[in-house]
Amino acid sequence: MTSLDPRAPLVLDTRELGRRPGSQREVSRTVPAPADLGIDVLRVPEGSPVEIDLRLEAVMEGVLVTGTARAALEGECARCLEPIDDDVEVRFQELYVYAEHQTSHDEDDEVSRLQDDLVDLEPQLRDAVVLELPFQPMCEPDCPGLCPECGARLAEDPDHAHEAPIDPRWAGLAGLQQDQQDPDQQ
Repeated sequence: MTSLDPRAPLVLDTRELGRRPGSQREVSRTVPAPADLGIDVLRVPEGSPVEIDLRLEAVMEGVLVTGTARAALEGECARCLEPIDDDVEVRFQELYVYAEHQTSHDEDDEVSRLQDDLVDLEPQLRDAVVLELPFQPMCEPDCPGLCPECGARLAEDPDHAHEAPIDPRWAGLAGLQQDQQDPDQQ
């Protein structure tokens, strides 16, 4: 386990709570978005502002962190590749366990831990944002996408069409039919 940097934007110091169950503290801040906050086609740009509002509560086992995060999203439509600009607001809650309350099962269950009374919010923020994002984001709920033959954007040209493709197994017969229709070329 690496040591946490108390100056990192998503690391919080919980010493003010004094390990007294029932004590709590409200925290609001704007932090730069960490790298890779999102999925391939929709993400929070690295370094863009993320507004977080948190409540830290001391409980017997550790510190319960409850909060919301808001950020701007950018990406592209999964159907037509048009740019998408949107916002995301997520809620999350996590119990960070004191070292003396950890058990051997906690390591297997990936329980969040306090490290020298510091809380690292980045994993919970990342999980909350990624789980909130649509698997295939679209610019509009009924986006028709792109033409599979030529790549034209179908939303801009709803009457877009191509001639029906000829099955390669019948292509020879189509040639015979053209020969019969045009006797001048024989």
